[in-house]
Amino acid sequence: MPPENFSNIEQQVASLCEAHDCEPHRLLQILIQVQEIYRFIPPEAITSIARHLNLPRVSVEGAAGFYSFLSLEPAGNYRVLFSDNVTDQMVGNQELMRQFCSKLWLEPGKVSEDRLVSAAFTSCTGMCDHGPAALVNGQPLTNLTSDRIDLIADLILGKSPVSNWPSALFEVNDNIRKTGMLLDKPFVSGNAIGAVLARGPDATLAEIKLSRLRGRGGAGYATAEKWTGCRNAPGSMRYIVCNADEGEPGTFKDRVLLNSYADLVFEGMTVGARLLGCAKGLLYLRGEYLFLLEKLEGILKRRREDGLLGHNIFGETGFDFDIEIHVGAGAYICGEESALIESLEGKRGRPRNRPPYPATHGYLDQPTVVNNVETFACAAIIAFRGGKWFGKIGTWQSSGSKILSISGDCARPGIYEYPFGTSVQEILDDCGVDEAYAVQVGGPSGVLISWKELDRRISFEDLPTAGAFTIFKRGRDILQAVRNYADFFAHESCGFCTPCRVGTQLQKKIVDKIANGHGTASDLEELKHLGHLMKTMSHCGLGHTAPNPVLDMLEKFPGAYEQKLRNLSFEPAFDLDAALETARRITGRDDPAAHLP
Repeated sequence: MPPENFSNIEQQVASLCEAHDCEPHRLLQILIQVQEIYRFIPPEAITSIARHLNLPRVSVEGAAGFYSFLSLEPAGNYRVLFSDNVTDQMVGNQELMRQFCSKLWLEPGKVSEDRLVSAAFTSCTGMCDHGPAALVNGQPLTNLTSDRIDLIADLILGKSPVSNWPSALFEVNDNIRKTGMLLDKPFVSGNAIGAVLARGPDATLAEIKLSRLRGRGGAGYATAEKWTGCRNAPGSMRYIVCNADEGEPGTFKDRVLLNSYADLVFEGMTVGARLLGCAKGLLYLRGEYLFLLEKLEGILKRRREDGLLGHNIFGETGFDFDIEIHVGAGAYICGEESALIESLEGKRGRPRNRPPYPATHGYLDQPTVVNNVETFACAAIIAFRGGKWFGKIGTWQSSGSKILSISGDCARPGIYEYPFGTSVQEILDDCGVDEAYAVQVGGPSGVLISWKELDRRISFEDLPTAGAFTIFKRGRDILQAVRNYADFFAHESCGFCTPCRVGTQLQKKIVDKIANGHGTASDLEELKHLGHLMKTMSHCGLGHTAPNPVLDMLEKFPGAYEQKLRNLSFEPAFDLDAALETARRITGRDDPAAHLP
């Protein structure tokens, strides 16, 4: 970055802060914009932001250091982050990273000496149907191949602006393979709002209850119950929040809903606002979906012009509601609703102690409803079609349909919509799977099932899922997949509580030890004991679910690890002789005396 770009940091920061009314809860948005300008957060900018927002400098620096997409050190004019989800590993992301770094004489995780480029791995980018994938300065690179890696490296060496790169490198398709009640027919904007105004808020809330709609984010909490609690809570202001922080590895259905069905989602938020008496809504967009921001802002602008947002919506006096988009910056934990609210307020995304719950003390300490993107889409359909119609689909405990993000070892990855109660086998048949060995349902925090369980059904009473559906064919190393998941949880733990902060690291080290051929029977028992502690003692859902893939592997896939175990009751994880290999290469020695006995 040329030095002249740093000469006016104070002026730039002052302008950004003023554009956000110097509100402390806008801190994250300001930091994101500073990063876009300088490719990192300069220390002078942190000092200036703290002064303008009247915050302690340590609070600003702490927030900047919490989010993985923000950098306190120069990250290069081109920051390339390779997605390291298990599906990316299955199609060769590691080799592509090596090729990229070799071409640019770059060390992974480091910035080049000329400060031109850096490369590292990141968590799932929501492009599992377009893998291998990566991000360059926040923009998605999809369907990477060796030829594309060479082209990208040449573009960087030529210092070509990312905006001038070939559009084919950034192509993101919906890949909708099967539609149902949500995705089948185009939605006419205003239909749901008109139905609510004709029926009335109380009667519409009764329709939501009649539909038996449960939250689509994974937990499955009754939507009508959550909305009623917020509606009845005392407060000077109510907020409705759409959780679009789709961070669960293997999930990308919210990306498709926001890209092609955003009107349906925004309409659902507006329906909720009318029922709860909210004047403001917020959509928390994960940082990996930054490329959708301009399009979504355009849709909101059109809806305001059409009288579907703003003052006196649909001509109804006093019906005032608008939606604002906040962008995340790479933190899986922000998918947890209270951590998301903390992030919306410009803080580190750490889960709150509960109670109180967001329905009574949420955003800015006011009553707040937080729901998933798909849940709001369902709410709009119910408001228009009625609860009885919606409730006829699915099962009694799991009404309606579920959108699945299917990836991995299948012929047709993409988006599939099914009525709740559909069997795993039927889904595998539709997406082209010859011989399934395992399926990770609901992402790493969900359930790993074996080929013996394919008659199980997608539903809250059997296999609940936020939408991820990752398939492994026979011959895949399940231990390596579980190792990827253990590494993910260790990386994404916010560090708030000891059981999760320490437990995820210990779990990762033990799984690594087994994968490297040094595991023993005592390690298996330690994993089970550790999993129990994390499930029962962790502060939030991340710690509660982090042991799931490991424990499922131990129970259902003994063949994945048995051949790697030693017959000893204990063996140290550190191999001192292997650690000396670098020294042997440097000195050119490999004789017996250069090895430990």
